[in-house]
Amino acid sequence: MVKDLNILLGVTGGIAAYKAVDLASKLTAAGAHVRTVMTESACQLVMPKSFEAVTAGPVYTSLWSDPQGHSSSHIFLADWAQVVVVAPASADILGKAANGICDDLLSTTVCVCWATPTLLAPAMNTRMWENPAVQRNVETLRSRGARIVGPAAGRLACGTEGVGRMAEPQDIFAAIEELAAANRRK
Repeated sequence: MVKDLNILLGVTGGIAAYKAVDLASKLTAAGAHVRTVMTESACQLVMPKSFEAVTAGPVYTSLWSDPQGHSSSHIFLADWAQVVVVAPASADILGKAANGICDDLLSTTVCVCWATPTLLAPAMNTRMWENPAVQRNVETLRSRGARIVGPAAGRLACGTEGVGRMAEPQDIFAAIEELAAANRRK
């Protein structure tokens, strides 16, 4: 289902960013074309070279520099993407996407891609996930057609147990396949 699909993978600054490398690897192995956009915070947790290695493609990290030389990388990426996946999707990116805030490459690209099939895999502390503002943002995004996968319950990076773990890469992969299949039927 993902063979030859152009997937834009957004990676935010949650500790679950390491799982996004595995997801990118699985997608590439299945024949998808993956381009990765990382926030500055994500780059503090996982190196862009990790994504370059598993996707054999460029990684975009800034509005102001494009590894492929496009003058407007967010427009280029939006035109290229057939599916947008943000994993992990932090509370920050959920809020930006729900409210049209465009202050970095990922949030700007997601705002341009509003009509592209989008899958978000939230990951955050339980108290953040349960915050009414975060839940309102999630509902806003769902009402606009975004698909949400997770979060799951379990041990969190802060050492507590609760809902907030990013869905496992194989579960996100399956959700991408479902999203792609549904989009192909349209």
